[in-house]
Amino acid sequence: MRPDFEIAGHRISPGQRLSLDVPIVRLYTHAPLPIPVEVIHGRRPGPVLLVCGALHGDEINGVEIVRRLLHSSRLDGLSGTLVAVPIVNVLGFVQHSRYLPDRRDLNRCFPGREDGSLGARVAALFRREVVDRASHIIDLHTGALHRSNLPQVRLQLGVDDASRQMAEAFGAPVILNAPLREGSLRAYAQGKGIPVLTFEAGEALRFDEWAISAGVRGILRVMRKLKMISAGRSGRSGACEVALGASWVRAPQDGILRPRIRLGARVSPGQILGLVASPIGDVQAEVPAPGDGIVIGVNNLPLVNRGEALFNIARFKELDDAESAVEEYQEALELGLR
Repeated sequence: MRPDFEIAGHRISPGQRLSLDVPIVRLYTHAPLPIPVEVIHGRRPGPVLLVCGALHGDEINGVEIVRRLLHSSRLDGLSGTLVAVPIVNVLGFVQHSRYLPDRRDLNRCFPGREDGSLGARVAALFRREVVDRASHIIDLHTGALHRSNLPQVRLQLGVDDASRQMAEAFGAPVILNAPLREGSLRAYAQGKGIPVLTFEAGEALRFDEWAISAGVRGILRVMRKLKMISAGRSGRSGACEVALGASWVRAPQDGILRPRIRLGARVSPGQILGLVASPIGDVQAEVPAPGDGIVIGVNNLPLVNRGEALFNIARFKELDDAESAVEEYQEALELGLR
């Protein structure tokens, strides 16, 4: 018989599913505000996969991804253990904010400190009670406020082959080689030897159906790769290409942006990505592409100041393959084949 799974003072028997609250903080009204967690502890041995959303409180696509994942019939007969946390930053979530009330970014506070700032204490508790129980992690994110991200997986390549295999199984069209950021959950997990990937898709404070569907199906494919579930409708992974890097094209002047390209489009050097114009007069500036690439992020707010990020362009060694991967991915999602 497989041993019980212990988390946050709870014991879950093999074959049991339990929803629990991890006490984290109290509001200044003295009302408790816990982190909600659901655990499915399979009867058969396997990995302990942590799937978490809303580490930034306004990134709500991950919340819906976790909800749908937990309602999937594919989890019947699970091998290993799934730890699902839809909302990590509950304080930011209730305020519709990316940050904690003290304006700290929770994803820059790991591993945290028991006697530190609010962010450090929340990070320490989540790390101790949840993260350190995991053998693998999928961290769900979106673009920032008024920015949309093409579905993409971020990890540090050339360091951890297990994370690379998870990323390829996930099946997002773009794998972005992203350096670790000090204090992030990804940096902490990788330092502990826990395979981890970050999924980015959609926009903050908005439900994007294509991003949510892609996230659920990608997680199920990773679980199949880890032999936690049997093969099924999550299906094969489509083509995914590794980006050499990415950089934002910025507004050349203050004004109102009229974009000429869409998320996922291929661009070439000098191609006009958009126009920034004054609301009155004839002052207008073109926004040219600096080189070949694929648009993996866009600013959705037309009102821009000079220097503001507008379009995130990813570079690829084989641009034709990257364009095909994006098109195949979009077509598969539209047809519901994945």
